[in-house]
Amino acid sequence: MSKNLKMKSARAAKDLSQQELAKAVGVTRQTIGAIESGDYNPTIRLCLAICHILDKTLDEIFWEDEQ
Repeated sequence: MSKNLKMKSARAAKDLSQQELAKAVGVTRQTIGAIESGDYNPTIRLCLAICHILDKTLDEIFWEDEQ
C-alpha cells in the first residue's frame, strides 16, 4: 500500500491537523497518521467519513492511480 498523499494534502488544504480530522471522524490521531503513511487500510465507512469532512469524493482521496 502506498502513502496517501492526496488525503494529507486535502487535510492540509482544509487547515486541519491529524488530531482535528481524527476527532471529526471518531478515530485516533494515530489512525489518521497510519492511513496517510499507508500502514492502515480504512473501512469504507471511515473512508466516507473522511471524504465528507474534506469535501472530496472517494475517488479523489482513495483511488490509487495506475503506476
